[in-house]
Amino acid sequence: MTLFQAIILGLVQGLGEFLPISSSGHLVILPWLFDFSDPGLSFDIALHLGTLIAIVLYFWKDFVNIISASLSSSPLGRGCPKGTGEGKNYSYSKNLLWLLILATIPGAIFGLLFEKQAETIFRNPLLIAGTLSIAGLVLYLADKYALHKKDINGITKKDAVIIGISQAFSIIPGISRAGATITSGLFLGLSRTAAARFSFLLSAPIIFGATIIKLPDFLKSSVGLYEIIAIITAAVSGYVAIAWLLNFVEKVSYKVFFWYRLLLAVIIVIIWFIK
Repeated sequence: MTLFQAIILGLVQGLGEFLPISSSGHLVILPWLFDFSDPGLSFDIALHLGTLIAIVLYFWKDFVNIISASLSSSPLGRGCPKGTGEGKNYSYSKNLLWLLILATIPGAIFGLLFEKQAETIFRNPLLIAGTLSIAGLVLYLADKYALHKKDINGITKKDAVIIGISQAFSIIPGISRAGATITSGLFLGLSRTAAARFSFLLSAPIIFGATIIKLPDFLKSSVGLYEIIAIITAAVSGYVAIAWLLNFVEKVSYKVFFWYRLLLAVIIVIIWFIK
């Protein structure tokens, strides 16, 4: 492990966690391409801790408002502090907290059941090339053909379950947690911005849970400069990725991510047969 590798992997984690391109897929492919040494468990935890910091820093007021709304007798709680693309007077539904909890359950179950497979058999480069391209195509179709009319308060229990199940499949590298949840949100009629916002809010409990489970091992290990650099880099790049994507999809679309994923998949296949 070098300082350069720590920075690169931190950037990949931060950007890949929140852009629909698959952080786990990239974190498998990069070491395979450039022969990076295995950074170890403590470094992996540091990367997730960085993205957790990013999501908390960006959305902490939103989470306060969501919790406040759930305790309110009014159908809508306090307004959202950042632009959502849904209007300046936007307020969170009192049901949103419970919908986020409901949507978290499938991913938590799959994570516990298939953690070993995710760290072994799911890490094949050709499998990742396939999941990158197929999941990217599905995202493209959802973005192009679905009706993007519902805001985040239009999400139903059924929608939350479907989005939660899609998040569960993202345990396979290349599918992308953000990509899967955004795609299902688009197919369910959410606007581009609402799909991204719900995806980001939904990422917090999953990342928090994964980090907490492994935190004792992290604290027992020798945390050094590279882990600290990884945390900072993943946090900063993750924050930037969240802010950029919410602004980008409000004006453009998700099409660019399909082409990126397809290009990367082609490169992986070519290099697989050359190596």
